[in-house]
Amino acid sequence: MPDKNIGRPKDTYIPLYIFDIVGLYYARGCFAPRFCFCIFKLEVLSISAKEYTINEQIRASQIRVVDNDGEQLGIMTVKDALKLAYDKGFDLVEIAPAAKPPVCRIMDYGKYRFESEKKEKESRKKQVVIETKEVKLTCRIGQHDLDTKLNHAKRFLTDGNKVKFTIVFSGREMHHTDIGYEVMKKITESCADFGQPDKQPSLDGRYMTMIVSPKQKDPKESKESKEQKEKATENK
Repeated sequence: MPDKNIGRPKDTYIPLYIFDIVGLYYARGCFAPRFCFCIFKLEVLSISAKEYTINEQIRASQIRVVDNDGEQLGIMTVKDALKLAYDKGFDLVEIAPAAKPPVCRIMDYGKYRFESEKKEKESRKKQVVIETKEVKLTCRIGQHDLDTKLNHAKRFLTDGNKVKFTIVFSGREMHHTDIGYEVMKKITESCADFGQPDKQPSLDGRYMTMIVSPKQKDPKESKESKEQKEKATENK
């Protein structure tokens, strides 16, 4: 069987484990054998989005070498390039394997990986994840309970999340769906300062739904609120 790991970097080897598990289980007063064959295929990938072939993993016979400061060192053998990189205390990294000959750069690969992972983490923090929160109620809901539900919905909208309002009808309430539309109208009017419905309420079987999206914040207003928060923290 050919080795699938040939040509792969060491940190992306695929370990293949085959387990033959023989178990016994008790069924109605007697033991019966149960055979379970499980094959697990694991591929170990690093955190970095892009992996490079480095040092002794480079397969090409001749390469074009770029120094750590960007200077072109010309074409040489991998052995000579590795000696040059190791003498400087750096790694030899294949940055353009498709080129002829492949282009390799002398660099501190560990530092490069650390900085790349740091940038990825920072970019993930800046990503805005919008969730859809659901608020369930009935058409017979009282004003006090409705106000409580609306306060929750307003908080969700303020946090930048969508809110899905669902009215559940049961029994004879299906003959009075107009009450549900009235409740949805109250919700729309109450949440007008926080969000707007994506579309009119829709009835599907026993469920009437309406999705409200948060209002887009004005960049000037958000900047002013940021400055106010910073001033408040400084005063503290």
